[in-house]
Amino acid sequence: MEKYMKFPMFRKETEDKRYHNDPFRAVNFRIDKEGKLRCPNDKTFHFAYRQFVRGNQYGRQEEVYICENCSGCLYAIQCKKTDKNRTIRINRELTAMHEEVIQNLESIHGALLRMNRSIQAEGTFGIMKNNRWYKRIVRRGIDSVRMELFLVSIGHNLYKYHNKRMRLQKTA
Repeated sequence: MEKYMKFPMFRKETEDKRYHNDPFRAVNFRIDKEGKLRCPNDKTFHFAYRQFVRGNQYGRQEEVYICENCSGCLYAIQCKKTDKNRTIRINRELTAMHEEVIQNLESIHGALLRMNRSIQAEGTFGIMKNNRWYKRIVRRGIDSVRMELFLVSIGHNLYKYHNKRMRLQKTA
């Protein structure tokens, strides 16, 4: 199964060239001959540890790198937010997935799938919001919200089924 689902920040990564080419993003750091990451000021990042991504159910891990020395760096204001050395987290698996998704979605087949999906989703939610006056989730708690959405979806499917049956009766 190929990946065609947009990820959060897809639009920013594909359309915002300034963000995409930002030299201070960890993904854009240069890798030297030894395989070490180098910041725009040519400082080396050393591997510190590997940790599980918080909230991820699939055991995905990210690598944490720490800069050797950020004191006296010309780019410190643009590059880091604290007084300590810059720390970056790289999830190579996720980065590879993002690249694959971008490549798939920018193909002709991907553009056709995106166009088709936008038409389908807009119609369904348009009917639910405007024709059925369902604009807001009323319940609290994940189980109650899930149940409410299931009931609204079942109601929408019954509505479609009823209309189809009526059309078939008219033609018969």
